[in-house]
Amino acid sequence: MKKWNVVLMLGCAQFVMVLDGTVMNVSISTVVDDLGTTVAAMQGAITFYTLTMAAFMLLGAKLGDVWGRRRAFVIGSCVYAVGSLVTALSPNVQTLFLGWSVIEGLGAVLVIPAIAALVADNYHGRDRVTAFAVVGAVSGAAVAAGPLIGGFVTTYFDWRYVFVAEVVIMLGVVLCARIITDATRRRPIRIDVLSVGLSSAGLVLVVLGMLQSKTWGWILPLKIPVIGGVSVAPLGISLTAWFIVAGVAFLTLFVVRQRRLVRTARPPLLNVEMFTLTSLRSGLAVLGAQYTVTAGLFFMVPVYLQMTLGLDALQTGIRIFPLSVALVLFSIVGTALSKRMSPRAIVRTGQLLLVFSAFILLGSATSDLRGGLFALGMFLSGAALGLLASQLGNVNMSSVTEKETSEVGGLQGVFQNLGSSLGTALIGSILIGALSTSFASGVAGSDLPTETKQTVSTSTQNGVKIVPAADVAQIAEDAGLDDAAAEQLAEIYRDSQLSSLRIAFFGLIVISLLSLFFSRGIPTEIEVRRRRAPESAG
Repeated sequence: MKKWNVVLMLGCAQFVMVLDGTVMNVSISTVVDDLGTTVAAMQGAITFYTLTMAAFMLLGAKLGDVWGRRRAFVIGSCVYAVGSLVTALSPNVQTLFLGWSVIEGLGAVLVIPAIAALVADNYHGRDRVTAFAVVGAVSGAAVAAGPLIGGFVTTYFDWRYVFVAEVVIMLGVVLCARIITDATRRRPIRIDVLSVGLSSAGLVLVVLGMLQSKTWGWILPLKIPVIGGVSVAPLGISLTAWFIVAGVAFLTLFVVRQRRLVRTARPPLLNVEMFTLTSLRSGLAVLGAQYTVTAGLFFMVPVYLQMTLGLDALQTGIRIFPLSVALVLFSIVGTALSKRMSPRAIVRTGQLLLVFSAFILLGSATSDLRGGLFALGMFLSGAALGLLASQLGNVNMSSVTEKETSEVGGLQGVFQNLGSSLGTALIGSILIGALSTSFASGVAGSDLPTETKQTVSTSTQNGVKIVPAADVAQIAEDAGLDDAAAEQLAEIYRDSQLSSLRIAFFGLIVISLLSLFFSRGIPTEIEVRRRRAPESAG
């Protein structure tokens, strides 16, 4: 077991990185009460945590080359531990924002790229495949187990204990870091400030636009934000579209800047010529698609379980747990299959299984989410994600030379961020849009009094909010409806939530099918690509 100590330690760090966000998501209501703040403020903190990572991920990867990957990993782990401690001791939301959204986010941008690069440094051949499978399984398990852990600790103890535990784990990781081999040849590198600014601005704008699409709308404004007392929707187009367009423009300028730096013999922030490598492009694209599906799944399922079925955070985590078990199990299976099957075959198998599991989940979408069928669908989803996790890290890292592994580690972090943001935004938009349409048509086609229909139509003309189904009758009564009309409206709303869940599952099927196009460039033989990578990279 001695040779696996490194990946187990790196896996612990990876687990903490991924667990953090899922715990905060299921603990929002408790944290709001504890700190005397609002849900909107907590959503802002969650969003800013994502934006911090998006803004500085490429810089964090480059600092790994400047300081050495192990040193960057240790510094990032220490920064992250400090942020977790500040979060655990937060007396108010401002302190939590500083500790979690800022300090932890800055620590993560050093740790996440270093984990991928250090796995590549410490393992080779079949061991590397296994090591990346372990890290991938740990990431998926943290996503799936996060609601379970967060729900249990928040329900029976205190949400702050999760962050105290993170401090302990990260300090343990730092104390054991000496066993890690660091192949980095540290050299003085001048980091181009303009490149940092362009990449940060571009990624922040794209990610923020995606995250806000559920509120602002993609093209036509759903809700026009008010900035400085002025409603902002340039030319009648949603800010989401403008943010994404501006972000793409900044990223285009970033690519131009990197090529200019190379032409003038100056070190770029990112070697954009790596994108000429087909295997790397495909690996990153499939990784982004994987996180899009994962984020979408983990947005819509908890929403239905908690808002429609009325389950608490712990019960939600239990219903999701089959995915976690399958993901860990099939990461191991995927590693074993790599002796007989090519990476492309395993990835394609995982993608097809993901499509099939989405059909199973669609079939399970009944008023009570058919227990056995839903559990099977979640298990198969986990199996599919486990097969993907067993291959993608090794595919990406084996596409480049040793000196470029930090940059690829940063790119993996970027694509994970983009995929997660896109998944939440797309599935969230589909879910909310379908809920609004279904509810409006359900009310219009009901035998409710005309006056009631007009009241509902007026109050929901800007969309329908996701609220607990059990609260709808009371909300309707507070709005002046009689008991019978309120109960009928609540039933229509429950049916609309179920209908929107089915449409969201169908959206998941479409996304999973589209991801098949990205896997065409996944190599059939890792070692061959590995030897050719230096020539391809120029």
